[in-house]
Amino acid sequence: MTAYDKLAAHIAEYHDLLCILNTLKWDMRTMMPASGASSRGRQLATLTRHAKSIFVSDDTARLLDAAENEVASADSDSYRARALRQSRDAYEIQRRIPSDLVARMAALGAESEAVWAKAKDENDFVSFKPYLSQMLALNIELADAIGYEDHPFDALILQFEPGMTAARLHRIFAELKAGILPLLERIVAVEAPLVVDLWEAEYDLAAQKQLCRELTALIGFDYDRGRLDSAPHPFEISFTRDDVRITTRYDANYLPMSLFAALHEAGHGLYEQNIAPKLTRTALTADFLGQYAVGGASYGAHEFSSRLWENQIGRSREFWRRHFGRLQAAFPQQMAAADAEYFYQAVNRVRPSLIRVEADEVTYNLHIMLRTEIEMALLEGAIAVDDLPDVWNAKIQEYLGLTPPDDRRGVLQDVHWSFGGFGNFPTYTIGNIMAAQVLAAAHKQMPDLAAQLADGDYQKLLTWLTENIYRHGRAYRADELLARVTGESLNTAALLAYLENKYSDLYGVN
Repeated sequence: MTAYDKLAAHIAEYHDLLCILNTLKWDMRTMMPASGASSRGRQLATLTRHAKSIFVSDDTARLLDAAENEVASADSDSYRARALRQSRDAYEIQRRIPSDLVARMAALGAESEAVWAKAKDENDFVSFKPYLSQMLALNIELADAIGYEDHPFDALILQFEPGMTAARLHRIFAELKAGILPLLERIVAVEAPLVVDLWEAEYDLAAQKQLCRELTALIGFDYDRGRLDSAPHPFEISFTRDDVRITTRYDANYLPMSLFAALHEAGHGLYEQNIAPKLTRTALTADFLGQYAVGGASYGAHEFSSRLWENQIGRSREFWRRHFGRLQAAFPQQMAAADAEYFYQAVNRVRPSLIRVEADEVTYNLHIMLRTEIEMALLEGAIAVDDLPDVWNAKIQEYLGLTPPDDRRGVLQDVHWSFGGFGNFPTYTIGNIMAAQVLAAAHKQMPDLAAQLADGDYQKLLTWLTENIYRHGRAYRADELLARVTGESLNTAALLAYLENKYSDLYGVN
């Protein structure tokens, strides 16, 4: 056995532990009784500490040294060379993070997430506040351990989006504001209410689930290697490319909630299901820093896939011209007064709203900006956890002109802070930007793609995405992958053009 093969076998065992962690987290968020949170936290802490000890062990160092010497003269662009570089980089960072810290974060995360879910249901920020304070303190400790030059946020976002910084995000957000706010102003000035409010009706939950399954299968999600469940906050998680779990959530009076969350999570699932089989149980399908089994180039790159399939495909006029009949068949009474065009307008209606996951494409990134700014201020110590509800409400008023009537629709609406996901929110905006760039490149390279999509044929796009992006797993950094596929670095021009073209047409506001 070669030195590289010995390292690969060692990493494969570590990868198996990450998959077991993923399994426990999936169960915790879908099936576990609420009272199991404390014991599940201890289980996660034990496994997380054990997995980390394996990865930062002297054995890993010895195997890395030997494999690097062996592969030194190999093609630097090969999967082997890239796996070694990523393993080395992660090893050097993980060595700086105390095992006790990651165990404490894992234990607290399970309990905190359960408290958050109850607090959200009961509109009780006070009960969640002590857990959030502890999680913030642990993240500040984590940022110090990882190290940073300019801002603690730089250390935390490294876990999700290597190469991104607070300063770079400020520039990106400024560009987006400059394009989005004038467009939003023009839309709000002319918006007329829809004649029929489709969401006043009731939509049978079993029929919603069947429709979600049909639509996600249509775009290519393979149910022989995946499943669809429900969760309070939708998510996707995988154990290998052959076992990919997606979730959505249902509301009897708001059909888009389940449909577009399912398409979103299926977009994540398509990434995982189409990673090259030979990368299974390797360094190129493992998030060493976050200790997850995840195969995307970065979290932003993963979000590109989910946002592309949810919005640019799933909210398109062509999609509903092709599939509105399925909707009518499932809900004939509710859709009696609508047609494909009307439904297209209804699910693309632009209006400032309180809830991020239900926000339209024009306002969505404003939700991300306010969360990111709040996170940065929390990490700096500029605001305290006690101040969060007031700060949140002021930010929503500043960006969207709204005031939450309660914390459930304000500061408590997102799960991320409960499990310690500081630094994660900007990946949604990065994903939106990448989705626009990648789909523009796909249309340029495949002139007949628009006709294929209009015919309801998504296989050509899926094949192109697999060949150019999905199959590589984590082999390429997001910026590098984007340059290979589009010839560009991350920039906002394609997203702003997409939003301007789509919504100028929809609202007649050139």
